[in-house]
Amino acid sequence: MTAITAPVAIHPNSSRWQQAWQNMRRSTSGMIGLAVLLLHLVAAAIGPWLAPHDWTLQNGYIMFQTPSSEYWFGTDNLGRDLFSRTLIGGKEAITITLLGTLLAMVWGSLAGITLGFIGGKTDEWFMRFVDALLAIPWLLFLLLIIALVGQSGLTLVLTLGFFYGIAVIRVVRGATLEYVPKDFVLAAKTRGESKFTIVTKELLPNVLDALLVEAAMRWAWMLLAFSSLSFLGFGVVPPTPDWGLMIADNRGMISIAPWAVLFPALALSSLIISINLTADAFAKAIGLDRAKAPV
Repeated sequence: MTAITAPVAIHPNSSRWQQAWQNMRRSTSGMIGLAVLLLHLVAAAIGPWLAPHDWTLQNGYIMFQTPSSEYWFGTDNLGRDLFSRTLIGGKEAITITLLGTLLAMVWGSLAGITLGFIGGKTDEWFMRFVDALLAIPWLLFLLLIIALVGQSGLTLVLTLGFFYGIAVIRVVRGATLEYVPKDFVLAAKTRGESKFTIVTKELLPNVLDALLVEAAMRWAWMLLAFSSLSFLGFGVVPPTPDWGLMIADNRGMISIAPWAVLFPALALSSLIISINLTADAFAKAIGLDRAKAPV
């Protein structure tokens, strides 16, 4: 006889976030994604203390050594331990892109909510300007800025945060337009509350769910952008380990030492996939359809 599993009962007095967590727990893919994501965050935080070898130590006698009991992932083109470098290779990427995502969400969401609330000609003209910015080939523009200003973590955070915040404006503005005609917003206007108060206390809490899901999506895309910059030599500065840079350094010998490219590529892919799985599960848990999100 097949056992029938009853749905998880949610107490009527539980908060919306507790309900969302209960819903998310029923998503197998979401919980797997969350577990892998937490594993990456832990590795980024304490990886340097867990690495079995010095990730900067070069040894010309063991270049491209195959995976073994001593070097679990083998060695790279300079004889460095790939497992140690892969373990902490996401630290810079996670730190810089998390800060960049936070910056993009703060300024992009405030601008999007404000434009959606104001409406009229101001909203229309600003959105045409946003469309023009979105048409810019951002990667080339990023490379130009980094070449002019210099290659540093602060430059990457500011440039990534600015460019990805532009896309956030459009998404958040679309979500805000659904709430502007609501009674609670009209009541706030009638009471004479300031625009800042209405934006921060009335509209922002109601689009927070969409903001959290959007933040996860932007973070995943920003990780890809950061890895692309590192692959091109405009990300972190060697010998700091970074997955994109590791792939670039060893791609020329992929035919004889595929593990030197495979392991950092798998690490990057697993992080991005875990973010998307977690974001999808969270979106479904709060009743938000990512496929129908405003763009």
